[in-house]
Amino acid sequence: MSERSDRLERDVRFLKLYAVTTTVIMGVGAVAAFRRADPPAAREHAAHEKFTEIDVERINVVEPDGKYRLVISNRPRSIGPIYKGKPFGYPGGGRPGLIFFNDEGTENGGLTFTGKTDANGSATASTHMSFDQFNSDQVLNLDYGEEKGKRVIGVSVNDRADVDIFEWVRQRDSIMKMADTAARAAAMRQLTAPRNGVPFVAQRMFIGRDPARNAVLNLSDPNGKPRLRLTVDSLGTARIEFLDPTGKVTQTIGEPRK
Repeated sequence: MSERSDRLERDVRFLKLYAVTTTVIMGVGAVAAFRRADPPAAREHAAHEKFTEIDVERINVVEPDGKYRLVISNRPRSIGPIYKGKPFGYPGGGRPGLIFFNDEGTENGGLTFTGKTDANGSATASTHMSFDQFNSDQVLNLDYGEEKGKRVIGVSVNDRADVDIFEWVRQRDSIMKMADTAARAAAMRQLTAPRNGVPFVAQRMFIGRDPARNAVLNLSDPNGKPRLRLTVDSLGTARIEFLDPTGKVTQTIGEPRK
């Protein structure tokens, strides 16, 4: 009787252990199945962090392969120019704001801003937003600049020759190392000369407010020479001026200059 009772007790313990183990295994399997059934967006959302407020000196937004897409930073930690993931031109530390990058990891524009007063209370300030030509430099700009009470505010559009900026900077840096000043100046003139008849850079349009407090619209030829100017000056005088390639006004419509 005792032997039968012991066997029965062992069987009960085994059944209890089997039930607990089976329950745990089924629970783990159910959780795993539930996780697999989650849509990708839900699984990704579970990994997100939410902050009410954060202090940071720099944020790098990168693609899965590590290429920069956007850098937000203060001045000391700001990034220098990047071409296909490689630094070039000049070091960072001077461009607080946002710098944008294209699909290849090359800088293609940004938003920077500065502002301070000197010991005499005179302000020096700027806000600059630019968009770059592919593998080149700025072609569309939105600017505000102020120095010693003079302000320029406006939008400009530039033409640029099809010159790879990385190669151009490499040549420029090589030229700047030349000891012969005359040869260095000649080489720089050649480097910045028109390419296939296209100027290295030419401002084609500016609309805004100039340092003399005139509201202006300047339209220029492919060489960057103003040919049509619409102006409302600081006294409210309005006029349209046509200019020749030398900058001489050939025709005026509206009130004369005061």
